[in-house]
Amino acid sequence: MFIRNLFFYTGIALAITTAFQPHREWASAETKSSIQNPLQQDTATYKEDFEASAKGSYAPGDLDLTTGSWHLNNALIGSAVADLKHGSRSVRMKTGSIAMNFDLQHIQQVYISHGVYGQDRTSTWKLMLSVDGGKNYSQVGAAITEKKHNLVTDTFSVKPFYKMRFRIENTGSNAAARINLDDITFVKVDPAVSTIDTSKLADLTAPTSEHTGTATLSGKTRGLVYDVDIQPEKGDNSNMLFGNPSRASSTTPENYYLDLKYYTQSYSRSKAIPNWVSWHLDATTTTRIADRMDNFAGFSELPPEFFVVTSSSYVGSGFDRGHNCPSADRSSSKAANSATFLMTNMVPQAPRNNQRTWANFESYLRSLVDAGNEIYIIMGNYGTGGIGSKGPATTIANGNIAVPAHLWKVALILPQGNKDLSRVNANTRIIAISTANVNTIDPDWRKYLVTVNDIEKATGYDLLTALPERLQTILEQRKDNVN
Repeated sequence: MFIRNLFFYTGIALAITTAFQPHREWASAETKSSIQNPLQQDTATYKEDFEASAKGSYAPGDLDLTTGSWHLNNALIGSAVADLKHGSRSVRMKTGSIAMNFDLQHIQQVYISHGVYGQDRTSTWKLMLSVDGGKNYSQVGAAITEKKHNLVTDTFSVKPFYKMRFRIENTGSNAAARINLDDITFVKVDPAVSTIDTSKLADLTAPTSEHTGTATLSGKTRGLVYDVDIQPEKGDNSNMLFGNPSRASSTTPENYYLDLKYYTQSYSRSKAIPNWVSWHLDATTTTRIADRMDNFAGFSELPPEFFVVTSSSYVGSGFDRGHNCPSADRSSSKAANSATFLMTNMVPQAPRNNQRTWANFESYLRSLVDAGNEIYIIMGNYGTGGIGSKGPATTIANGNIAVPAHLWKVALILPQGNKDLSRVNANTRIIAISTANVNTIDPDWRKYLVTVNDIEKATGYDLLTALPERLQTILEQRKDNVN
């Protein structure tokens, strides 16, 4: 799922969801006049009207246009009477594609005017998005069935990313069925009307800058820093879509709810570790735009009575600073990756447990994303006392940080798509593992497969509460049989 509910525009709630359901409106003089044609990266919109260049054949080739270089495959620039157009030219495309050879930043809406060329038959096209420079594409919303013989305009809402390029594909089965495309307009995030606190937007050109005014990203402590790639608060792709397993809240110190934007968690004041951390994983969160930041820091926005764990709290303990939400699950921006290095995301974890068994499981889950899936994940711990590289311990940092006895994780896997809750069925794959927090552990995570019921019995939590009881019963008693 690539769309997330992030912003309100002009007083109307704009649901940015991966449903990407296009909003259709008839093209009008008012619609056209409200869309400007800026060409600079610091402006609010960019419009490609295809008036600046000519291409008279369907042969594949690159074309320099107003917005940049585009690749046209089985498409040309049409200016015939039969071509639907707002000006004098538009794209005429058979079964093929037009694609940007360049990237834009922080696009949140795309407008496309389109229609059937001449008296051709019905065709189908779709909008595709890449956040990795054109290496991989994912479909934006539903495909458009082209039936109208006049231009109509569809609006696609997309989650803003630092690096974005688009491709339009005519996928109709009839190669002779042509479509016209015109006035493709890209709308950027506008901080003036965004409900995101722009004072905390991470400056990607200066990643060590801290926008809370308290510390640098590499300091001992820092507050919450985030960019436009945060998860939505609810709905598809939200970090806690499948429920709050312990009913964490901001009024319960031992079950203290924290929303770190890139993941959510329940935190324990007395243990100074998370009880559990929950997040969503898909291709948009693992774009590798940002390198591993390694900027471990205490979280400065905890209540004053909480012990603030810093990176030095783990020094000499014999335990790793074990991520719950892994660094590699959040590489879409420096802010996203930095969020995983807040110490509220860490537990004392036996080094071999962390660096081999859990690292292998995390890599496996990301490979499922690479194969076209999205995953809802929750990780937690229970019990007291682990065995690190220096032997057993129940606490570290002079008794301020508890060492858990067991670590667990539940991953619910879905094919990439929309309306995630409704797509879960009795055959949905769930992987649950639980390991002792010891250094003498097998690297093969498959040896530690359990059921969700096993984890619920050990922790007292109620997982997957957003699902119907009947479905919970089926899924929670099944152990994965991965080879």
